[in-house]
Amino acid sequence: MAMEFEERLRDRDAWSIGDGCSAERVLGLLSTRTVFLVVRECFYGTRRFEDFVARVGTSAPAVSRALKQLEAARVVARVPYQEPGRRARDEYRLTEAGEDLLPVFLSLMQWGDRHLQDGRPPLSFVEAGTGRAMGVRVTAEPVQEATSDGIEIRLNPGRRRGRGVSDA
Repeated sequence: MAMEFEERLRDRDAWSIGDGCSAERVLGLLSTRTVFLVVRECFYGTRRFEDFVARVGTSAPAVSRALKQLEAARVVARVPYQEPGRRARDEYRLTEAGEDLLPVFLSLMQWGDRHLQDGRPPLSFVEAGTGRAMGVRVTAEPVQEATSDGIEIRLNPGRRRGRGVSDA
């Protein structure tokens, strides 16, 4: 199964998105294990640098680089805090853009649970209050499940990247 391209995009050798591909940009941002695990820890409620180092299981310089990269991309923001009798420090919190990574995070977990775990996955994600299982699905509006062969790829209006493709 594969997605279907609209007619003007079917000749894959005639066009290229180049560096405008959103998937390529996301992979560039989340390109290291440390960066992705820092995002995971943000979703799990980790906020302080020393806790990231302990929970991600890597060096402080690697966590520092990851946090700087995520901050530069506006996925996390530093928020100052101060405990009584201590110097002021920063903690890290997901921004709106960071929160928008939730379906990405959950879909990777869901795929790993289904294809990489022997037996029961280590964690489950459920709706607070009801206990209903949470999952990610590709849907069309109004909501209905879709598969990749039910998706057509189209060029968004105003995009003129690559060779031989315009929105005309």
